[in-house]
Amino acid sequence: MEEPQSTQESLPEAPHSPTMSLGGRLLNVFATPGELFQEIKTAPVSTANWLVPALILILVSWVAVWAIFSQPAINHQLSEVTERAIQKQIDQNHMSEQDAERARAMGEKWAGISAKIGSALAPVIGGLVTPFFWGLIVWGVGVGLLKANFPYMKAVEVVGLANMVSVLDVIVKTLLIVGLGNLYAAPSLILLVKEFDPQNTVHSLLALVNVMTFWLLAVRAMGLARLTGVSFIKAALWVFGIWAGYTGLLIGLASVAKVALKHVTG
Repeated sequence: MEEPQSTQESLPEAPHSPTMSLGGRLLNVFATPGELFQEIKTAPVSTANWLVPALILILVSWVAVWAIFSQPAINHQLSEVTERAIQKQIDQNHMSEQDAERARAMGEKWAGISAKIGSALAPVIGGLVTPFFWGLIVWGVGVGLLKANFPYMKAVEVVGLANMVSVLDVIVKTLLIVGLGNLYAAPSLILLVKEFDPQNTVHSLLALVNVMTFWLLAVRAMGLARLTGVSFIKAALWVFGIWAGYTGLLIGLASVAKVALKHVTG
């Protein structure tokens, strides 16, 4: 006669108190992410796991923005990029000299302001929105497709902690921008391009081949692997595949919009 399972075997694994301090968790994103996320899986839900990295990312990014835009070379480059963009619009719309001067004045006035505002808002979105957006992706793949069982906030914690890689990315990128005097410098294949053109699709694709981006995605994949119990390779295929899919979609839509605008104005 088959003996019934013991009560201990039938119960789910009980949450336990984390053995790592918060500082240890933030550092172990770089050192031992697998061990970290294994502990996160069974530990009680902690808001600090996503909120503290978000605040660090925002503060470091704001300091980086100040450092970048305090460089005369960067401001000069921004002015040149703005001037080229305005001139392109003037040529496409066949503006009169008077209208062209007004367009230049307005463009120069708002370009610098919008660049700085955008640079200040982007870290807030990256820090506070990304954990919930990518957390939804990780949770959806893990629960819906990989048939695991974990709460949504666990996925948010994993993605939030992975944002410590984004903090390092901001620091590395800032050092490259200030050191090279190039607003578009980054740890990517864009370093091979002498004069980066944001309107050039090939240049945009080269910018995507970024060491820090791949590192961040790999850490998210490790989190998904630990939450679901699947192999890292399987989790990475999902994470990298989804990223490649929506990134390609955005580039495609931008290209279509550019062609449509050229057709209308031409």
